[in-house]
Formats: sequence, structure tokens, C-alpha cells
Amino acid sequence: MAVMVTPAEALEGPAAAADARVLGRFTIPGRGEQVRVARTFVAEVLGELAGLDDGVLDNAMLLASELVTNAIRHSRSGAAGGSVLLVILQASDGIGVEVTDSGSADGTPVVKEHVFTCEGHGLFLVEAVASHWGYRRAAEDGTTVWFWLDLGTA
Repeated sequence: MAVMVTPAEALEGPAAAADARVLGRFTIPGRGEQVRVARTFVAEVLGELAGLDDGVLDNAMLLASELVTNAIRHSRSGAAGGSVLLVILQASDGIGVEVTDSGSADGTPVVKEHVFTCEGHGLFLVEAVASHWGYRRAAEDGTTVWFWLDLGTA
């Protein structure tokens, strides 16, 4: 199970790793059909890493899809002209993905743990699969939700 870091601890997210480097950055329109495009972007960028476990790649694609979907559904990213920014990072011990939305008036990201709800399991999956996850919120610039996968985590 992942460790959810508190907002005070999550100020930087994966980019805070001392040896983190950006592998890719991509902005997509905030429309549902773009989730597939985001997943393809993650697959292409991470697919270029030598020796990356297939399970880590699959998990990264799944979790990125969930976060992009949340950004489109729960923020101004889903409104006309909205967008979602994906950033993929690598450090010596793992990979991270950050998804930044166009902002919203809603509260903070919430994990819904009731398994019988019809929707709302995206962050539950992130918490279950990722090594770490968190968020940082800037009212003007949107919310960035991120996850980290340790290398070898599948």
C-alpha cells in the first residue's frame, strides 16, 4: 500500500528527488478521449528506459490514466479550453508522474475507500499501487497530483 504524504510533505513531489530528471512533459486538451493519448505518451516515454520492468510500465500507464481522468472530471481542465499537464520523471530509485489540472473550487483530492460505489476509485487505485503519492495545490495554477513507483515495483 502506498504512503500518502501530507500536503506539507508533498510540496515538491517526485521533482524533489536529488537526482530526478524530466523524461517528458506533455500538455493535452481536457477531453475524455485524450486519456488514451496521455496513456500512450507515458508508454512511449517510459518504454525507452532500458530494463524497466513491464509491471512498472503497466502500473504507470494505469495510474496516469486515472489521474488524467480525475483532472478532466473534477477541475476546470474539463471545461472548454481546459488542459492537463503530464510530467514524467526518473531518479535512481524509481519513476514519478505528475498530473496538473487547470484548477477548481473543489477541495483536496480524496480517496474513496467504499468499494461498492459506482465511481471514484481512481485515487484508491493510486494509493493501492504506487509506492508514494501526494498532491500540491495552487489555487491559480491548479492542483498537481503525483505518484512515485519504486523500480522493481510491479
